[in-house]
Amino acid sequence: MMTRLQLFFLLRRHTRLAFRRSPAYEQSLVARVMMVLGAGFMIVYMLFFGTMFGMIANESQTPGLLMLLMPAFILELDFFSRFVVQKTPSMLVKPYLLLPVPRRAVVETFLLTSLLSGYNWTWLAMVLPYAFIVFCGGFSLVSSLAFIASFMLLILINSQFYLIVRTLIGRSLLWWLLPIAIYGSWIGLLVLSTLSSSSLPPVFSGLWPFVSGLEDFFDAFADISGQWWFFIPCLALLAVLFFVNRALQHRFASEEVAGEEKKEESLKSVSQFAFLEHFGQTGEYLKLEVKSIMRNKAIRSRVFMSLGLIVVLTLLIAYTDVYDGRMMLNFWCFYCFAIYGMTALIKIMSPEGNYIDLLLTHRENILSLLRAKYYFHVAILFVPLLLMLPAIIAGKFPLLMVVAYMLLSSGVLYFLLFQLAVYNKQTLPLNSKITGKNNMETGLQLAIEMLAMFLPVVLAAILILLFDEDTAYAVLAVIGLVFTIAHPLWLRNVYSRMMVRKYTNLEGFHA
Repeated sequence: MMTRLQLFFLLRRHTRLAFRRSPAYEQSLVARVMMVLGAGFMIVYMLFFGTMFGMIANESQTPGLLMLLMPAFILELDFFSRFVVQKTPSMLVKPYLLLPVPRRAVVETFLLTSLLSGYNWTWLAMVLPYAFIVFCGGFSLVSSLAFIASFMLLILINSQFYLIVRTLIGRSLLWWLLPIAIYGSWIGLLVLSTLSSSSLPPVFSGLWPFVSGLEDFFDAFADISGQWWFFIPCLALLAVLFFVNRALQHRFASEEVAGEEKKEESLKSVSQFAFLEHFGQTGEYLKLEVKSIMRNKAIRSRVFMSLGLIVVLTLLIAYTDVYDGRMMLNFWCFYCFAIYGMTALIKIMSPEGNYIDLLLTHRENILSLLRAKYYFHVAILFVPLLLMLPAIIAGKFPLLMVVAYMLLSSGVLYFLLFQLAVYNKQTLPLNSKITGKNNMETGLQLAIEMLAMFLPVVLAAILILLFDEDTAYAVLAVIGLVFTIAHPLWLRNVYSRMMVRKYTNLEGFHA
């Protein structure tokens, strides 16, 4: 009988071998170099902020300052960055669910692996200089070591909380309210604690005793978090979240693999989208695009999240003064249009990998599909445009600027993102959101994604610096319009290159 420890080391070895045996492993040298460079920059920034916060803590005689700021800033940054660097254990556990090993032990192994992830321990680059500086400022050695332990336990707690939330939002996007409520309440209370009685509106004057008490609360929390025993309740909370996570991951992974999820009620009527029949084969693929979103959970979830991000970002930029600087308005105005394409098109053709053989049965089927995808994503650009109309009428955004960035997205951005159709060759699941596959990207794919993300912004910034804004927007609009009008040419070029790589991509989709 294999012990838990033996199982742990065996599965750790399997994970490393799976990475090395991936078809994309040999092609991902650029990606690994970029990840190492990114991690290096991240560590440098952490060292800087850890040193800066340590000096502030010494000056204010508040050794627990970093712990006070942690729920308001550091944990949020850590939470959202994990969407890039960390997968849920249930994504990795699928191959082992039918083997004669305890399922819960397998889930535990991958949860422990996530706790030992190198990403978690990069946060030492922030807490070590901070702890050293406050130690030099009079903090005891025992308290400094306990502070380091408490900080790292909070990071590990956040990793378990992230896994729980990411698993739950796969079932319902309403679970986003959980991290918003937890992180937002701490930030809100921290902001309230900085207010004075004169800054409160008269209608809220009765809340002053509560507001004035918040400052005492945060001072007490900073003192307590600087005590040597603070890591004990942190350790207890980590244990609770670990076992909650284990039960959740085991249940949802088992349900998805066994097909035990509650089935949605069958549609009483099937939408035909008859008006799209006037567009021939392209119209049929437009139907496929829309019905894929309606019927496939994984695709639907991704689309709704992207559209929700567009709405929030557009409303934030258009109707608040958070980013009222001229360059910031330009930057975020472009991303209001670009964000959907950046989140959806980076995996272009990967969902179609599930039925790629059928698409290749007729000549130029793929070209019609690419054309339909392009028209669909161009139509999505009208969502932020409509949301911005009141702000345009009110004069916050010049109409020419909005039109320029919309055309730049439909032209240059989509031209770059559609190039990924040539190189994407890993199938994405249509319905499995929890036990999905581990998709690796090649260095060339990452280079195209980075180019698509930054080239339009850099181009806009250069033109705005060289010319007056109206001239710059006119030039950007013309460039975007040229690429938009020329889409039949570059889509056919993309299709031709895909056909050259047809068998290589088919092998990847089948694998």
